[in-house]
Amino acid sequence: MVRHFFTSESVTEGHPDKVCDQISDSILDEILKKDKDAHVACEVTATTGMIHVMGEISTNCYVDIASIARKVINEIGYDNPNCGFNGNTCAVLTSIDSQSPDIALGVNESLENKEGIGNNDKNNQIGAGDQGIMFGFACDETPEFMPLPISLAHKLSKRLAKVRKENIIKYLRPDGKTQVTVEYQDNKPIRVDTVVISTQHSENVSLETIRKDIKELVIIPVIPKDLIDENTKFFINPTGRFVIGGPVGDSGLTGRKIIVDTYGGYARHGGGAFSGKDPTKVDRSAAYAARYVAKNIVGAGIAKKCEVQIAYAIGVANPVSIMVDTFGTSEISNEKIALAVKKVFDLRPAAIIEKLKLKEPIYKALASYGHMGREDLNVEFEKLDSVEKLKEALKKLE
Repeated sequence: MVRHFFTSESVTEGHPDKVCDQISDSILDEILKKDKDAHVACEVTATTGMIHVMGEISTNCYVDIASIARKVINEIGYDNPNCGFNGNTCAVLTSIDSQSPDIALGVNESLENKEGIGNNDKNNQIGAGDQGIMFGFACDETPEFMPLPISLAHKLSKRLAKVRKENIIKYLRPDGKTQVTVEYQDNKPIRVDTVVISTQHSENVSLETIRKDIKELVIIPVIPKDLIDENTKFFINPTGRFVIGGPVGDSGLTGRKIIVDTYGGYARHGGGAFSGKDPTKVDRSAAYAARYVAKNIVGAGIAKKCEVQIAYAIGVANPVSIMVDTFGTSEISNEKIALAVKKVFDLRPAAIIEKLKLKEPIYKALASYGHMGREDLNVEFEKLDSVEKLKEALKKLE
């Protein structure tokens, strides 16, 4: 028997970096409601008393960026001076330019279209918004085909927000982080070894009360009983005090929680962030597509674990490479599965955008508690609607 431990973390929507992600994606959503073909690359920074929105946006519509930012901040719970940060009174600065015309040359018309390759296929119309590598992953450890450590960490973060917003625990404030360590035996999760929760709180509450309430009202309702034993360790606010938090306690920045957004470090990451980017940016759309492919492979029973890599060249519609790795959990070779993937899935940006409905304003909801495994949001890239097509493609390759 081979044993190992794996740890993943999550953060609440009040974490300063997540505040920025949610503002970026809320701006994107509002623009997409009015202009489906807008090009958006929107970054946000946050610090004491200030939000700064910057980036490149090319659109034919107008949105009130300051009002969007304030609304997001207030909805998170930073709506009064007691939290240290207040969406009603903070400064909101904007520094927005249009998209570089050099980039637009490749995005608005792909290399394939310019050179007459593909008979003017509509999915050749746009090229990838940048070069880069994107990874998608799925495994059978949870019902949503996500690794157990990140799945549990996200559920704890969601629960922290729920008990705060519903006044179940009245002294909590928006900022918080969770972390879960799972013990594996022969690559199967068998128990939770450690749970770490750090949550912002009001000043006049004892550490003893915080630790008791968080264990009883957050941890116990989330972590399955059969995964907790007498050796499971709990670290709740281990520093002893967490009153100053959010953008006051630490500056925030869009795209700084890329491992929280994906698989908790369990799978590889291409390095590109998601929030604030329209779907012509393959950092986002191709990462969703890679997750969609990997999930359908595992959902079809082809493998118990699967990682998919897709790579692009800027301005070129077709991927330059597609890789599948099932880590020895499939009876079918990785090469054959990759061939089936190429037959079933059109991974050109225009095709991805259409298939996964990525011009819809779906992004703000994805900006906290992970982009992957979000079956609760009914996003297209979490659907198991290509299972039979994959099985059929593999049969034809026998």
